[in-house]
Amino acid sequence: MTTPRRYHSPRRAQDAADTRRDILRAAAELFSTNGYARVTVADIARAAGVAQQTVYSSAGSKSDILREVLSEAIEESGGEAAVIAVRLTADLPTALGVLARATRLGNELQRQAVDILFAAMPVHENAAQLWDLATGKYRDALRQIAEDLRDKGFVDEVERTADALWFCFGFHAWRALVKDCGWSWDDAENWLARQAVAILGRGQAGPAVDQAVATPT
Repeated sequence: MTTPRRYHSPRRAQDAADTRRDILRAAAELFSTNGYARVTVADIARAAGVAQQTVYSSAGSKSDILREVLSEAIEESGGEAAVIAVRLTADLPTALGVLARATRLGNELQRQAVDILFAAMPVHENAAQLWDLATGKYRDALRQIAEDLRDKGFVDEVERTADALWFCFGFHAWRALVKDCGWSWDDAENWLARQAVAILGRGQAGPAVDQAVATPT
């Protein structure tokens, strides 16, 4: 007796992937525009042009969808590339300038996801877990960079350096200057890089800093 061959349709799989993508995009836009708390699965279904049950079967609950939206943003934020770029630098001011540029680009590219995160935090049923999801890989990348800076002799200690990098280049820093204070991304990048050099430079400020980090306009 032969075993029936399992039928696989590439077209059906692609249609399912496209539906899931449409649901996630619709949800991200709604979360960004209306706020996570005000959006329902029915709203997402309507915006994506599908039935509510399709939302559940393709992407899960509203909370599941939020996690997926943030997870995709994290994967596309360039953290691994930032670690590699900083490792190629030869002095602290240049390293921190490269890191400022990399984190700026990640936060600028994923600003919708960051806005969604901050809007969801006060109302999410598991805010601590959500914050860990959103910041875990980011902070891990900064810690790897802190280890590299220590190994090169630019700083003495890893943990405090990683914390200082988060203070200078984490979500809150970019959000405070660009969103809350209305700075341009260029000015925020330049200023934060200079502050990081001042915090970690141990007297290295001077011509090398001025060459590596431009003064904000």
